[in-house]
Amino acid sequence: MSSFVTEVLASSGKLEKDDLACKISKLSRKVEETKEEVTDMINKKYIEFMPSMEGAEELLDQVESVSKDIDLLKSCIENEVQQNLHDAVTEYAKLKQQLEKNTAVIDLLQHLQEFDTAIEEYHRALQEKNFVVAAKQHGKARASVDALKAWKDTELPLVHALSSEVTIQRENLIYHLGEEWQKLAVWKLPSTKTELTSVKSFLKTALHLNRGGSKGDESVPHALLPSILQALFIQGELHKKIKLFGQVLFKYMLKPLIIYPSLVVEVSSHPEQGAVLSLQCTETKAEHPDPSQAYTKVLTVLKTLHEHLFDVSIDGKKVSEILGDLIWEEMSECIIRECLVHSIPANSSQLAEYSEVIKQTEDFESSLKEMGYLAGDSTDLLKYARNINSHFASKKCQDVIVAARKLMTSEMHNTVKITPEYKLSIPKLPSPSGGEKERKESNKKTAHYDQQSLENEKQLSPNTLCLPVCRISESVQQLMELAIQTLSEVVGSSPQCAVQLFYTVRNIFHLFYDVVPTYHKDNFLKLPHLAAIQHNNCMFIAHHLLTLGFQFKPHLPLKDGVAYFVDLVPGFRRLGARCFVAQMNVQKAEMLERLSTARNFSNLDDEDNYSVASKAIRQVIHQLRRLGKVWQDVLPVNIYCKAIGTLLNTAISELINKIMMLEDISNVDGERLRTLCQTIIEEGPLVFNPLPDENKNKKYQEEVPVYVKKWMTLKEISMVLNANLQEIVDRWAEGKGPLAVEFSCNEMKSLIRALFKNTERRAAALAKIVK
Repeated sequence: MSSFVTEVLASSGKLEKDDLACKISKLSRKVEETKEEVTDMINKKYIEFMPSMEGAEELLDQVESVSKDIDLLKSCIENEVQQNLHDAVTEYAKLKQQLEKNTAVIDLLQHLQEFDTAIEEYHRALQEKNFVVAAKQHGKARASVDALKAWKDTELPLVHALSSEVTIQRENLIYHLGEEWQKLAVWKLPSTKTELTSVKSFLKTALHLNRGGSKGDESVPHALLPSILQALFIQGELHKKIKLFGQVLFKYMLKPLIIYPSLVVEVSSHPEQGAVLSLQCTETKAEHPDPSQAYTKVLTVLKTLHEHLFDVSIDGKKVSEILGDLIWEEMSECIIRECLVHSIPANSSQLAEYSEVIKQTEDFESSLKEMGYLAGDSTDLLKYARNINSHFASKKCQDVIVAARKLMTSEMHNTVKITPEYKLSIPKLPSPSGGEKERKESNKKTAHYDQQSLENEKQLSPNTLCLPVCRISESVQQLMELAIQTLSEVVGSSPQCAVQLFYTVRNIFHLFYDVVPTYHKDNFLKLPHLAAIQHNNCMFIAHHLLTLGFQFKPHLPLKDGVAYFVDLVPGFRRLGARCFVAQMNVQKAEMLERLSTARNFSNLDDEDNYSVASKAIRQVIHQLRRLGKVWQDVLPVNIYCKAIGTLLNTAISELINKIMMLEDISNVDGERLRTLCQTIIEEGPLVFNPLPDENKNKKYQEEVPVYVKKWMTLKEISMVLNANLQEIVDRWAEGKGPLAVEFSCNEMKSLIRALFKNTERRAAALAKIVK
């Protein structure tokens, strides 16, 4: 402590070092002497038991004197040395601050020196086309500028100038790299004004790939290529350059080669100049490229690029992998859309051959992986090719629905005749598993039954449960054939595909149910011929839907309880009936409208009234004849007769009702009303012509009362109009005659009152009209 105080006092210049040491030395000796005397006194007092009070007092005085000297020295140190110490610390802090400033200036000068050296090396390397060194030196220069920017007291103009220089030199480097890159891959593209819509528009496309080294540098082939790519990577421009190159490559070369089967790539190699890829046109009839051809063309382009340009590793990653990452997704989608979609088989028999396409796709991807364009085990392209069953079912279903809708919206006038012998041409289906065993058991049972002679003597007609003779649309026949053909594809298909095809066939009939009535709605109401054909179409479909599902049941992986197509049968029957009934209502409305012009068949003694009434009857007969001609050989005979009979019955009922409403019928009126009735009775049966052969129609003309409920009523009222009271009473026969069958008592009495005057004979006759 004393030496430290001495040093401090010496540095202050106010206390001599020797002086201070001398005083401290003297003080130390006094302390030692006092310590010895005190010790001696204590020994004598407590050990030798020699009282020495006087000596003790002297020693106490001596101790107090030494204590005062110590306090004096301490005060000197506190007053003078402490002040000098504070001044020394302040001066040291200033020196330290100055040293830090000098150090920072040295660092600044060092960064400036590094920047200058880096820029000089950069320029030298750029002139020598050593682009990697140039890029690295530019990076050092940029780091020096960044360090200067981080220094707070840097003069701003200097930093701005250096920063601008770094930016300019970076753009200069990128420009030179771009120039060299363009020399490596020189594009010849179609004019921007040319629309890229045909093969010819791409024939001007060419890509010239240089070797990557100058002519004088034959000893180092490809020396410039890695340097350029590495420098681009260092500057962060490699990805951008490859992306732009990939976009042009795909748009002007790869995509046209995939889309157009007639377009091929030609590679011409030159030992000194590299290779040239150009597009050429060949003759082909194919509308869509075959997958193997597309793969071959794409691989030709990518292999050439790999050999001349992209077989370089940058930072542990091949440049070809960068290009592959950028173009693979778009290229694979194009291959799927333009090649694989169109290569899907049209029928299930060709599915086995598709394994070749799957193998070609696997080989294609393997080649790309070897060159580094593709990474990973399974891609969307290969997954699409392997998932052929699902794609086949989807394409088949889509094609079937499109074809079905086209048939539904086609003209319905072209018809084909259906006879009881007609059968749908169902292809021969292979026996399901276990079928042989069941067939043997069935044969045993049959033989057993034959032995017992259990066969009935009376057999059903071969035409039982067959469709009657009629005409249907040719398009509906084709629709059913399409449904059967689609169901035939189920055989040998995967369960998923089979179920999808089955429900597609069901969708065909659902579509028919919704589309046809809506699309042809106006024609069904305007044209009786089409309404009859639609009726037959629906009945034809319903008839075959009864058994269609069960014929394919062994080949459908459906659970028990599935209705197949039987549940659709009632709907189609209702659809056909509803369409034909709507047409019948239209015809009834026209008929009633014509009869409404007959002025209620009253006052027929007036020539005008009789002429109008006679015209209305003739028009009704003409309408029925026209309908009979239109529906002839179209509707089944029973439906034809019921339809014509219903319409004729409507006309007869209207005529009878009008006659029964008359309150007064004169002789002339009666005669003319009878003439109108006779016209219908004579010409009515002639409208029943269901068959083209007139001789065969006589049978149905004779059965008019079966189809026309009011036919006998018309005959009876015609007789009454020309009969006397006695004849009427005789035909009534006390409520048991033919008149009583057709008329009630009140109706007959009302008719008699209208025909005859009020006399005793009439009263007597009326009295006999009772049940």
